[in-house]
Amino acid sequence: MPKNLGLTPPMGWNSWNTFTDKISEGLIKESADAMVETGLKDCGYEYIVIDDCWSKRQRDENGVLVADPEKFPNGMKAVADYVHSKGLKFGMYSCAGTHTCAGYPASFEHEFVDAKTFADWGVDFLKYDYCYKPDGMPGELLYKRMAMALRNCGRDILFSACNWGADGVHNWIRESGAQMFRSTGDIQDTWNSISNLAKSQFGKQSQQGVYCWNDIDMLVVGMHGGSNSSWIADGMGCTDIEYKTHFSMWAIMNSPLMIGCDIRNMTDATKNILMNKDIIAINQDPEGRGAYVLNSNGWAGVNVKILVKVLENGDYAICMVNFGDHRGMGTVCFWDMGLPTASGYGFEMYDCWEHKNEGKFAERYSCDIESHDCKVLRAKLVKM
Repeated sequence: MPKNLGLTPPMGWNSWNTFTDKISEGLIKESADAMVETGLKDCGYEYIVIDDCWSKRQRDENGVLVADPEKFPNGMKAVADYVHSKGLKFGMYSCAGTHTCAGYPASFEHEFVDAKTFADWGVDFLKYDYCYKPDGMPGELLYKRMAMALRNCGRDILFSACNWGADGVHNWIRESGAQMFRSTGDIQDTWNSISNLAKSQFGKQSQQGVYCWNDIDMLVVGMHGGSNSSWIADGMGCTDIEYKTHFSMWAIMNSPLMIGCDIRNMTDATKNILMNKDIIAINQDPEGRGAYVLNSNGWAGVNVKILVKVLENGDYAICMVNFGDHRGMGTVCFWDMGLPTASGYGFEMYDCWEHKNEGKFAERYSCDIESHDCKVLRAKLVKM
């Protein structure tokens, strides 16, 4: 049975957002190299995950999945061994339906043989999609079935359930045995997509935590429209400010941090976002508390939303996001966090993007935030 998988939100890289079906053994090896050489591994990123389109179109005569020999001429065990040699973990993809979203063999009615195959190959992570599920077959049962197969396959494999938030997944997925679950539809490399997905999870943060994390989908940080899919790219992508805000929201809401850009060719700005250890520390806080929405803004901050997360050592993470198209004012009223002025306490604020202390504040904290930008603070309770 898996031991201690999902203690904190998983961190890694997935091939789909940038490369879709254009994957190969060389790409995966180069991405593993880049994970180490860029310093991403040292920041906590550990999974290299191959998404859809890795297999042949048919199983073999024994009903076993077979890697596409043109894309992966040495087979998946060799790829896994290479990833492991870098001190990283190896992830793959299947689907709860009769075939995958791209039309390849999936694991419906093959759950136990596929789980054993993945274990034999050295897989550490399975993303399990939801396309082509037979009508009348409860998705809840299919995820429980694969969870059972993985937990008894002889290897610890983290189970990433990807049913797009369908079928009231928040209400049953933790009980199924999955370590993370997709709570949204697919992300696009646009601000509208990022903001809509984030807002869709406001108020649902209590239904996730240690051993079962709410996955808001893979990161598009640093893609800048660089995808093989015109649907994912949908233009030139986002600004670095929008990517910064995207990363901040995913971090404070405990989403797994699965990079989707080409990590072999990151800009300095992309590296600075993805490797911000102050933000990563908020995401990886051991207690895994959900973030709540603080509704204390006046008219000037109508487009500024505030997320607050309780941290292990008594600190609070505060993420102020301007969803509007113009500068807005964000105000955190400490009363609404449970701190009355009469207590004689306030907060000492540390800016997690500027990496500096801002001083001590009583009663409230207020600042202007540019359009689509954010402010992330680590607040420490202090005597005033």
